[in-house]
Amino acid sequence: MSKTLVKFELEKETKNSVRYKEVPEAGQAPIFGTVYMQKWFAGDAKTIEITVEKKS
Repeated sequence: MSKTLVKFELEKETKNSVRYKEVPEAGQAPIFGTVYMQKWFAGDAKTIEITVEKKS
């Protein structure tokens, strides 16, 4: 199993959600690109982190 921490920063707010763009590590390609999160959960967060675990 491999875990990866992916960091995102606020890009844009829409009516009911917030769009975050990935901030990849130097020299790395993005894993997700952008993610949308509902405003009721995101609140006023300017940055978020998502942990991804690969299982075989």
